[in-house]
Amino acid sequence: MSVLHTPQPEQAAVLTDLCLRSKAVWGYDAAFLEACRPSLTITADDWNDSDLQVAMDGARILGVAQVRGGGLVAELDKLFIDPEARAAGIGRQLFGWCVGAARKRGATVMTIDADPGAAAFYRRMGAVDDGVVASSVIPGRFLPRLKVDLGAA
Repeated sequence: MSVLHTPQPEQAAVLTDLCLRSKAVWGYDAAFLEACRPSLTITADDWNDSDLQVAMDGARILGVAQVRGGGLVAELDKLFIDPEARAAGIGRQLFGWCVGAARKRGATVMTIDADPGAAAFYRRMGAVDDGVVASSVIPGRFLPRLKVDLGAA
């Protein structure tokens, strides 16, 4: 099992690269990935307005997760696993952290605007479908919206 901890702002570029490499496993071309870059970029500001966590194996970053939002609804904004570390339980481990982080923010529901390729993973984690949402990146593209009931805060 990997070790979870809070990353440092100086790791933002490395974490962004991980997000892009992970997104690429779904077979997207370079133009699509470049269009996604702004929404997959982690900046120093993310440490101020969200919770971030990385899964590590020694000095190697295996995955990253980000939860944001306040009030009764939190958003699982990012959950990306290094392509070489997929299917090793890291996604499950980080998803569990996301649930805890959302609860600490006072949320009773955590929403996930999922990549269509990742939606099945979130369903296995207990998320249920909650409609679709327009992509912020590609006009006319819709993403599955899922939610997790966190119970009373």
